[in-house]
Amino acid sequence: MTRPARTHVRSRSRSWTLNLLYAWELGGDGTPLAYAQRTLAHRTMSERYRPHVERLLDTVGRNLAEIDAAIVRHASNWRLERLHAIDRNILRIGIAELRWFDDVPPRVTIHEALKLAHRYGSPGSPRFLNGVLDAVLKAGEVES
Repeated sequence: MTRPARTHVRSRSRSWTLNLLYAWELGGDGTPLAYAQRTLAHRTMSERYRPHVERLLDTVGRNLAEIDAAIVRHASNWRLERLHAIDRNILRIGIAELRWFDDVPPRVTIHEALKLAHRYGSPGSPRFLNGVLDAVLKAGEVES
């Protein structure tokens, strides 16, 4: 797969992941990956997106407490439950990639998170999410 094709696949995979995490958080049960597998049994998603979606969902699910703790540490004056669910889940995806996906450069992860924020978040989401993800990166919690 060429680099632009892989980039497109990962971008679309992040959108799918955000939608699945959002639905899981609003009323799903079990782990994010288990919820997604049940949900996707009734929906059509290209097989080329599935590996990255499953990898993201599995990583977020296995590390949710650590990811949420990083959000709380770096989202100054914001409690996790006060964040909009879309913003919270974009941060979860971003931090998962920053922390555990060595094959994705940190600046690409942040850029992709901002694209999701522009598309799905509120007008202030991109700036807020950029600040939090940049703080996570600068804190040395990930390799840059």
